Amino acid sequence: MSTATTNSTRRGRKIRALLAGGLVLGVGAAVTLAAWTDEEWAIGTFGAGSFNVEGSTDGTTFADHTSADGAAELAFDLEAAENLTPDDVVAAPFVLRLDADTSYDAVVELTDVSGAGANAANLTYGIITVPSAAECTAAATGTEIVPAGTGLDAGTGTFDLTAGTEGAAGDEVTLCFRVTAGPDLVQGESGTATWGFTATSAE
Repeated sequence: MSTATTNSTRRGRKIRALLAGGLVLGVGAAVTLAAWTDEEWAIGTFGAGSFNVEGSTDGTTFADHTSADGAAELAFDLEAAENLTPDDVVAAPFVLRLDADTSYDAVVELTDVSGAGANAANLTYGIITVPSAAECTAAATGTEIVPAGTGLDAGTGTFDLTAGTEGAAGDEVTLCFRVTAGPDLVQGESGTATWGFTATSAE
């Protein structure tokens, strides 16, 4: 076999090898186009927390008071409150807390104040916080929520409530309402006051 023939044969083999390689590459490309697929899925379940403020006039028995019609009746010194004279001061506690099911802390705001009756204009009030219901007296001192001397058609103030843990009710905040009779108090007449609070959850 001549050298030319040998070279020609080798070229032929090389060409065939390249063609074969090209076919392999072509098959490989086809497999890549038909790639496998796999899927992952995730699901989340979301439950709403609970939020409820409850109040007590004695710091022992708590209940919901959700409207003016169902307002808690504050336990002012009844003798003094029913027989006020000018400059008298009477006090009564109102204890607030978040119930055991509540998930979040709260910011509480005094959002509604109204007075009614002939002597409503002759009564003013103030609110402070005290350590317990028993310590709410006319002479009590504490953190001011609403300044003394505020009329029964005015006033605003805020305070915080902390949610409990492990199924317990939250920390109690004792508000001490102190009402003062003015110099123009009308004999034999009465007046009523209603206070409304709004609690907003705080994360």
